[in-house]
Amino acid sequence: MKYKIVLNTLGSLLFFLGLSMLFPLLYAIYYQEPAINAFILSMAITSLSGLLLWRYFSSEEPIGHKEGFAIAALGWIFAAGFGALPFLFAGTFPSFIDAYFESMSGFTTTGATVLVPIEGNPYSILFWRDFIQWLGGMGIIVLVVAILPALGAGGMQLFKSEVPGPEPDRLKPRIKETAKLLWGV
Repeated sequence: MKYKIVLNTLGSLLFFLGLSMLFPLLYAIYYQEPAINAFILSMAITSLSGLLLWRYFSSEEPIGHKEGFAIAALGWIFAAGFGALPFLFAGTFPSFIDAYFESMSGFTTTGATVLVPIEGNPYSILFWRDFIQWLGGMGIIVLVVAILPALGAGGMQLFKSEVPGPEPDRLKPRIKETAKLLWGV
């Protein structure tokens, strides 16, 4: 397995996840919530970690089957781990386990929650919770395939590792178009 490719792609995922924390940060600023620092810190840690992985493990090699499976599996784990940081730093949950559960539940669109009562939380935290559910619904891997064409043919390996069924190669021309259409909405 080519670990450099896996870490490079995970770096891209983390960098864009960190950038996506800008939206709840704007909510926190607008409503003057104490979660402002939590989002700034989470955004900095996530984006910097992603940038370091992306730059340090730079690779031009195509993504193979093994790498595709590793990226898909680790992508969920990394996204949920770094997505839990705003919950943890804002004091929404007392433990990383609860924050991780909430984040993983959001990214996988499971619908389970340990956030009780939901209504008593800052708007920015509620927005982040909803936003990661939206990201999960749109598909983290579809985002990578549609937005990061630098993956080239490797994007199809990620798709194969995420979507079961026969002959996903026939869907190749439509995957990119469909993903762009969904993200345009």
